Amino acid sequence: MQENNSFRSGFVAMIGRPNVGKSTLMNMLIGQKIAIMSSKAQTTRRRIETVYTCDEGQVVFLDTPGMNRSRNKLGDFMINEVTAGIADADIVLWIVEPSDRVSQGEQEIAERLKNSGKKVILVINKVDLFTDEEVFKAIDMYKNVLDFLEIVPVSAAKEKNRDELLKVLISSLPEGPMYYDEETVTEETEREICAELIREQALQKLDKEIPHGIAVEIDTMKERPDGRLIDIEATIICERDSHKGIIIGKGGAMLKRIGTGARIEMEKLLEIKVNLKLFVKVRRDWRDNQNMLKNFGYSDKK
Repeated sequence: MQENNSFRSGFVAMIGRPNVGKSTLMNMLIGQKIAIMSSKAQTTRRRIETVYTCDEGQVVFLDTPGMNRSRNKLGDFMINEVTAGIADADIVLWIVEPSDRVSQGEQEIAERLKNSGKKVILVINKVDLFTDEEVFKAIDMYKNVLDFLEIVPVSAAKEKNRDELLKVLISSLPEGPMYYDEETVTEETEREICAELIREQALQKLDKEIPHGIAVEIDTMKERPDGRLIDIEATIICERDSHKGIIIGKGGAMLKRIGTGARIEMEKLLEIKVNLKLFVKVRRDWRDNQNMLKNFGYSDKK
């Protein structure tokens, strides 16, 4: 791919309230699953950087945690990740769902964006779940909230208006260099993504409160000499003994379900057979322990 005088590039922060579909949207835009997805809050805990490259330009997406009030040190870290994402961005993608009013949480985001001075594109996601009239009303309502570069309705789940949104993004970025090789999709390591895939399965299969207190560590990840299989050992960290029992389940059934789901996703990612072994450990109040947060990857990499 040859760069030309009109090649555009830059960083785009994706922000919004929990469960508006930021990670699903990012995966759709880059055409590959990198970020985990769940209907539960706090699915994304740290910035995930992915890259979309075409002949016209390169977009570096910064998927950030859902905007929510902090209740512990992990929450503080997540808010800092959003703040840093906005600060690093050339453009902010603010993702919302169609609604008949702007919630208090959305108003707080709007105020934060006004104060940031950043260019903002509003993405109204999940339009496949609403009527055209409801979507048009939402567009009219949000027009008065902020001075947007564009307002683009999409369905990340149905891949509706993907090309239109990418076109708007690239045309809005400044002329610039190719920051990453054209083959790069993410700087996330395979270990980091595999840990998140395990957490994704826990989010999907466990009772709603338990996953908030879960972290995942990849203990070992080693390809066998014949190159036909990777052995992975990982530990699910939880905060209470009672949660450990629920995660393991009767006769180990729940842990097996989590492991099977994660293994299937890992094999898609790594394109090789995976032998996955899961363990569960209790680390009380780890979300308020700065050293543990750092060990589990919830600290600034820079």
